[in-house]
Parts: sequence; structure tokens; C-alpha cells
Amino acid sequence: MSRTVRVLGLERGRGHGQGQRQQRARLRAWMLASIAARRDAGMVTSEYAVGVIAAVAFAAALYKVVTSGQVGEELQGIVGRALNVQM
Repeated sequence: MSRTVRVLGLERGRGHGQGQRQQRARLRAWMLASIAARRDAGMVTSEYAVGVIAAVAFAAALYKVVTSGQVGEELQGIVGRALNVQM
């Protein structure tokens, strides 16, 4: 008898009535979870890759904006005012 069957408590000849219904429900839940895990297994990598590409594109666009002349001057002004605040 396999380890999976023993873990789920589905040994042959064990229990009748309510116990068997619970065993079948546990087995059905385990099978559905197993099928769902296999169905989604390949999507994680592709979703991760798309997320990384989007993050890199956003970072490149933000870098271009921040390093432009006018934005750089504004950022320096903001930091300068923050450092010269009277307390």
C-alpha cells in the first residue's frame, strides 16, 4: 500500500458508513488539489518573467526622467529645502 493512501487514512477494509464518506471526501479533496497544482505549475515562471520585464522597463523610464536636466534641478531643490528646514 502506498504512503499517500496510508497518510490519507484510506487503508482497505477500514471503516464503514460515515468513515468511508469522510475518506472519500479527503481523497477527492487531495485529488482536486493535486490536479490544480499541476495545472498552474508552468504559469509561475512566465508570470515571473513578465513581471521582471515590466519592472526593468519601469526602472529604465524612471531613470531617464530622473536624470533629465529639469527634473534633476527640481530634486536638488527639494533636497536642499528639506536639509535647510528650521527646527
